[in-house]
Amino acid sequence: MTNTAKLNDYIERSGLKKSYIANALGIRSSTLSRKINNAQGFMADEISVLCGLLGIDSLEDKEAIFFAS
Repeated sequence: MTNTAKLNDYIERSGLKKSYIANALGIRSSTLSRKINNAQGFMADEISVLCGLLGIDSLEDKEAIFFAS
């Protein structure tokens, strides 16, 4: 389960628009929104791209955001 608050915080701090992020992931903005809000899960390749875009470097942060319980 995605930690929505932490992910949104990284997105906000990055200064990137969600439409840009969705485009970089090859998905629609509405799909990104569903994934952020846990209606759909992120694929491994999407997590990798997101981490690169948002500067999420540490394994602890990745796990806290994308594999929250």
